[in-house]
Amino acid sequence: MLPWLPAHRVAFPAVEHALREPDGLLAAGGDLTPAWLRCAYRHGIFPWFAPGEPILWWSPDPRLVLFPEEIHVRRSLAKRLRNAGFTVTFDHAFEAVITACATTRAAAEGTWITPAMHAAYCRLHIEGDAHSVEVWRDGELVGGLYGIALGGVFFGESMFSRVADASKVALVHLARHLAAHGGRLIDCQVHTPHLASLGARCIARTTFIDYLDQYVSAPVSSSLWTAAPSNDGCAGASRHGSGADMRRGDMSREST
Repeated sequence: MLPWLPAHRVAFPAVEHALREPDGLLAAGGDLTPAWLRCAYRHGIFPWFAPGEPILWWSPDPRLVLFPEEIHVRRSLAKRLRNAGFTVTFDHAFEAVITACATTRAAAEGTWITPAMHAAYCRLHIEGDAHSVEVWRDGELVGGLYGIALGGVFFGESMFSRVADASKVALVHLARHLAAHGGRLIDCQVHTPHLASLGARCIARTTFIDYLDQYVSAPVSSSLWTAAPSNDGCAGASRHGSGADMRRGDMSREST
């Protein structure tokens, strides 16, 4: 029987108790407050549920991860990085990114980014734990991703593209920036060919939890989320980016 979590007590069952079918379903209930979300990610758990369902918590096995130094950039993508006129920024338009992820997915096949999820991650962004990567071209937001950062781990949640390869550009810049500032691991949740082509690989859940024990408390550069991303390779891009205002459809899938 699936455990029901009371909202007043922030605690999860051990991930070893997650179901095999559907893979990784661990519990239902709880809440989407920052305390619940921080506790979940710290223990290798994330929320995923459709509109009208209770909050469902997951910890699949195996887990898809990307080590930042292992990001794989094919020639065609390297050419896009150099010649497509992209500018990349961090945390310039978090709400615009999460909204784009939700609306793009909804138009294609429905979205799990409900208003409650949207509000929860925006709260985490205000508190400094949720971050976005934006990809701009000619002043327009054309791609990006968002997720949760705890210590040296970035837990990817969703990504989108409005032009070819824009979400890949976001991920490449994120990986390179993390590698340069002490980031150790990007959680991509579940396997897809899209992310595997960029260097992500599956590891056992036990190994993933071991990495969280090491890296969530690992020291990272104090400028990790305040330094501008290097736009090296993005032709015509300002190093400081644009200040313009503006499964799942998660890191395991590109929304186009």
